[in-house]
Amino acid sequence: MPAPRFVGSAVKRLEDPRLIRGQAQYVDDLAFPGTLHAVVLRSPHSHARLTHVDVSDALKQPGVLAVLTGKDVAGKVRPKPLMISPPGLRYPLHPPLAQDEVRFVGDPVALVLAVEKYQCRDAADLIRVDYEPLDVVTDPEAALLPGAPRVHQGLSDNLAYEHSWKTGDLDAAFAKAERVVKGRFVNQRLAPLPLEPRGCLALFQGGALTFWTSTQMPHRAKSMLAETLDLPEHQIRVIAPEVGGGFGCKVGLYDEEVLAAFAAIKLGRPVKWIEARSESMAATTHGRGQIHGAELAVAHDGTFLGLRVSGVADLGACLEAFTAGPPLLCGRLITGAYRIPAASYALRGAFTNKTPTAAYRGAGRPEGSFIIERMADLAAAELGLDPVEIRKKNFIRPEDFPYKTPSGLTYDSGRYAVTLDRALELLDYPKFRSEQARARQEGRYLGVGFSTFVETASTGPSAKMAFQGHEYGAVRVEPSGRVTALTGTSPHGQGGETTFAQIVADALGVTPDDVTVLHGDTAIIPTGFGTGGSRGASVGGAAIHMAAGRVREKAQRIAAHLLEAAPEDIAVADGKFHVKGLADRAVTLREVAHAAHRAANLPPGMEPGLDASHIFDPPDFTIPFGVYIAVVEVLRETGEVRLLRFIGVDDVGTVINPMLLKGQLHGGIAQGIAQALWEEIVYDEAGQLLSGSLMEYAAPKAADLPMFELDHTVTPTPHNPLGAKGVGEAGCVGAPQAVVNAVLDALAPLGIKSLDMPLRPEKIWRAIRGTTPTPR
Repeated sequence: MPAPRFVGSAVKRLEDPRLIRGQAQYVDDLAFPGTLHAVVLRSPHSHARLTHVDVSDALKQPGVLAVLTGKDVAGKVRPKPLMISPPGLRYPLHPPLAQDEVRFVGDPVALVLAVEKYQCRDAADLIRVDYEPLDVVTDPEAALLPGAPRVHQGLSDNLAYEHSWKTGDLDAAFAKAERVVKGRFVNQRLAPLPLEPRGCLALFQGGALTFWTSTQMPHRAKSMLAETLDLPEHQIRVIAPEVGGGFGCKVGLYDEEVLAAFAAIKLGRPVKWIEARSESMAATTHGRGQIHGAELAVAHDGTFLGLRVSGVADLGACLEAFTAGPPLLCGRLITGAYRIPAASYALRGAFTNKTPTAAYRGAGRPEGSFIIERMADLAAAELGLDPVEIRKKNFIRPEDFPYKTPSGLTYDSGRYAVTLDRALELLDYPKFRSEQARARQEGRYLGVGFSTFVETASTGPSAKMAFQGHEYGAVRVEPSGRVTALTGTSPHGQGGETTFAQIVADALGVTPDDVTVLHGDTAIIPTGFGTGGSRGASVGGAAIHMAAGRVREKAQRIAAHLLEAAPEDIAVADGKFHVKGLADRAVTLREVAHAAHRAANLPPGMEPGLDASHIFDPPDFTIPFGVYIAVVEVLRETGEVRLLRFIGVDDVGTVINPMLLKGQLHGGIAQGIAQALWEEIVYDEAGQLLSGSLMEYAAPKAADLPMFELDHTVTPTPHNPLGAKGVGEAGCVGAPQAVVNAVLDALAPLGIKSLDMPLRPEKIWRAIRGTTPTPR
């Protein structure tokens, strides 16, 4: 392959012109003659028995064609398949419309279908539902206690599953420890908040279902529709048009999507359902919701000897496609970037009367990283060591790779100390500590927090996953010489169309503008995984790279035939194939493509056409890593946290587009900081959602954040031909603990050692009021 011209360059996003000009089409922009709108009537109760549902008045309203209830779908819709189903998982059935009980605020009760959306809403208000309230449990730890109210009456308790592993001699590690450091950590529930809420449009025509939906995984949605509706897959086409963000909450198939497709088939009319923001807060899966206790055995010099972690995961009222996954993924990363010879992890998943949880940017990796990075700080404080030095002492060393961790993961490559040193250089650590000492003399509370994190990415090794993880890529040179690339990933804001075009352009000697990338349509792309788990470039891009390489090899053979030269003597540059050392003896890619498709003058035995496909299945996960440093000031009078600086040095392997790298990091870091300081889904004890709109749910604004100071190191992975590791979730994985550690460093003179996220001003203010300042 020639030296890259575009891979590694900050090529402007090819997607942006249509988005900026308003020419992109989202689900709600689509319309067909005769389309019916759908509105879901949702339960206002967190747990209640349905005693009567009367839809008669709703059916009398102008424009209303149908109102579906649980009895209309009973026996006609199969249970949705799960993507993650750990051993011993209890999977209580949850019909798309409640039949006997509702189990969380927002549980679907009825579906109204009318000519106009507002007619649907008016009619939904006229449905009379009689509820008999039942006992409620919202605390996941309380849900597992004997005698707790049962979320599902058919189960003996609220335990969904248990999971554990243990490696090494933990008893010996703790017996010889100088100190045993303990901590309890809460990763609160979060709303994924994609700018575009969920939505779909179903068209059943000629015995086939075409389904437009705002999804990260069109092929997964197709398979799940086939399963739930008992339709052959060849009769289903799923299209993901422009998708306004997903962050993990759009990886499966929701009840509303099943209902829209079911109604379209039943009524013979197109059906559109678009989620309101208030519905999104209550009914789209939440993220995080995990509580862990940890014990770290530490030697006198700060060496980590052993780690025990046990936790409870709040799964919500029912299981969505990926609900069981994040708590398992958390356990894989509890040892972080450190050499810890003995470790164990024990988890219990609990049903509660709340919205189901599932993937949210990071999906378990932020929780695991938070645990070990907080424990590192607690251990340093306990032993009187610098938090930087205790990390460096325990880092996995470059010569240790590939490194097998106690959880069973094998880390591919890493230079953790190099990345940390670069971040410390940007901070000027000695200077900051001097400034901090002066500030404390003045009664000001400055703090610095470190996060030296790792994460799993390139989600995909099929042999190590509960589902297929390979990805499809294809490259085709049209007779015109233009290039079309097809990918089974489904980009929705990451810039995949640009990065894939860069990869293809380098392989074929063209420019990214010459490449059209197609995705998100199961009728055009034969198979695919979709987007999630930081795998776009490292798995999807690898498939495209392999396919493009095969096309280039064939094009070189055709060019050699046309130029009467040997294939190994053909070089590629600027869209031309020329004989090495003889630039004037050349043919263009267009001429090669014409010859390939015309097929009148091809090398003997060569098949016509100029295209290739490849399905790439990575041999293992990749392990990106990074160092984040937060600098804060805490105002004693109000408890307010001022984020003064945020420094990030990431290592995601080969960087295909540094501008898009920064874009991904900006978004992920902002979301991670938001978890640390502001965002939280809050329920009261009765299971009522108290943060059900953006008036109560504190999503950050641009003015709340400083300019991020970002850099990167490059440590390629051996697990794909590009050397790329993945970056989509790094910010969320690394940022929360950097901010929390910084706040607690600022409050250290007050003896405050731990606070749960989010670190709202009132929480900090109350903690300060309950302390006595350490004498200066």
